[in-house]
Amino acid sequence: MDATPDTLTLVWEILKAAYAVSIGVILLIIILENRNPIRTITWIVVLLTLPGIGILFYIFFGQKIRQRKRHKHKSLKNDLELKERSKSGLSTGANPHRNDTVDEHIHTVLMLKRNSDALLTRNNTVDLITEGREMLEMILQAIEGAQSFIHIEYYIFADDEAGRRVADALERKADAGIEVRMLVDDVGSWELPSAFFDEMKRHNVIIDSFLPVRFPKFTGHVNYRNHRKIVIVDGQVAFVGGMNMAQRYVDGGETFGHWHDTHLRIKGDAINFIQSVFAYDWYMMKREELSEHKYFPRHHTSASGTAIQVASSGPDAKWPAIMMGMFSIISRARHHVYITTPYLMPGETILTALKAAAMGGVDVRIIIPQKSDSWIADHCSKSYVKELLEANIRVYLYQDGFLHGKTLEADRTAAIVGSANMDFRSFEQNFELSAFIYDRGVAQRLFARFESDFERAQLITAKAWKHRPFMQRAKESFARVLSPLL
Repeated sequence: MDATPDTLTLVWEILKAAYAVSIGVILLIIILENRNPIRTITWIVVLLTLPGIGILFYIFFGQKIRQRKRHKHKSLKNDLELKERSKSGLSTGANPHRNDTVDEHIHTVLMLKRNSDALLTRNNTVDLITEGREMLEMILQAIEGAQSFIHIEYYIFADDEAGRRVADALERKADAGIEVRMLVDDVGSWELPSAFFDEMKRHNVIIDSFLPVRFPKFTGHVNYRNHRKIVIVDGQVAFVGGMNMAQRYVDGGETFGHWHDTHLRIKGDAINFIQSVFAYDWYMMKREELSEHKYFPRHHTSASGTAIQVASSGPDAKWPAIMMGMFSIISRARHHVYITTPYLMPGETILTALKAAAMGGVDVRIIIPQKSDSWIADHCSKSYVKELLEANIRVYLYQDGFLHGKTLEADRTAAIVGSANMDFRSFEQNFELSAFIYDRGVAQRLFARFESDFERAQLITAKAWKHRPFMQRAKESFARVLSPLL
């Protein structure tokens, strides 16, 4: 029997009422979560002006999980044991002398200890890697020398020339009896075919996707991604930084021609804390506890080596540790702060710290790419340039290919290298890992790299920026409005 007009009208009114109630409930949730007011207002505008689409956008990208216990590693049975295991592997006598560089940044050191349990380790050696080809060859060499285990975790792992070389090396070691565990982010590595996983498993590589995006779990997982890049071999050498495992990170690909990035090779006690981050992520996906002593060995490097804190952050952490660490170093700088980031959406906290430092006489310089791999992120990044220039901050556009490094160097005494961009997503929504390094030698090497990068970048002048085409400015403004949702 056909529905009468009155019936259709009634159904339509019920749907409208249900929609209104849904909007009201979501708005109440957003307000009660005490989010950043700007982000709260943005979500309210989206929900009220984009019927239907606004709700879907919120379900997929707006749900907040910080401090919720939904992520599996919070239920790790031996959580305390794992933390103690990380510490037990510290070399004896690793802190026999005062370190004036550490003393200069003691406030940051103490803060990271309190907000993310990041202990300071001192007996480390660090190699700064700025070319993808060098990074690839170093990792392959480390894999070939593995004697016990290999742990690898990437946001992007591609089944291309570079990825295939690493995958083949992992398969050979797994076939030889070495433990090989591999995590790839399900969104970042979405192009990996199922055949790739099947082949790795046939060769005894234990591989899984991080937070798989599958219905009905899609809405709870898609917005929170594992952006870390970690390789650990035998607990004796580790690689962390900004480079994923794909051929474009080696040669830049056809689009950019050159890929400029920064990575670290670390030996020493800091590896134990990188290992603990991997162990948490692994347990989250596989429910396998990696707390045996062999995963946290003692190291025998010099006790007067490089001082490092390994800071991790994520959407389920109580504090945005990496952002707080950046804020601390920027706000306490006395001479200069140099920054590279492919995406510049710093949020009010970091933006204010940068402005305050520059207006207080600190030489603040930021390099962003001239040509980006993301349209909206590119325009949003450039929407911040005007106010940065007004605060006497020098902003550069990198010309020699794509700039992808996530680095900060301050006063030739401290450096940050890791996976975290200077943007909302890295600070609040992604699982990230960064090394905070308190060492004049490493800072000087990064400082020298910045000096070279400045020569390959174009300094933006206020006059030239003011006379950009109207449509360019309009695109940037529109992207800026959406930035809290990115």
